[in-house]
Amino acid sequence: MTTIALVIMYLLIWLVVFFSLLPFDVNRNRKFLVPANEVGAPENPRMLKKIIYCTGITTIIFIILFFLINNGYLNLKNIIGI
Repeated sequence: MTTIALVIMYLLIWLVVFFSLLPFDVNRNRKFLVPANEVGAPENPRMLKKIIYCTGITTIIFIILFFLINNGYLNLKNIIGI
């Protein structure tokens, strides 16, 4: 695989994992209600924590997929029979 393909694969996995982790660990009970904010918006979304978890999970998934693709276990040509 080329370097660009690996970077794109990592970014796509990162985005899927990030959007999957967004609803976790959100406390919607607000102490202070700011008039300009949405009522359902969390007071502290803990984005840095979610980004760190997302990067770790993505790295593990990426390494597993890279080894599967690199060793020929996950090959589209073999799956569809070309």
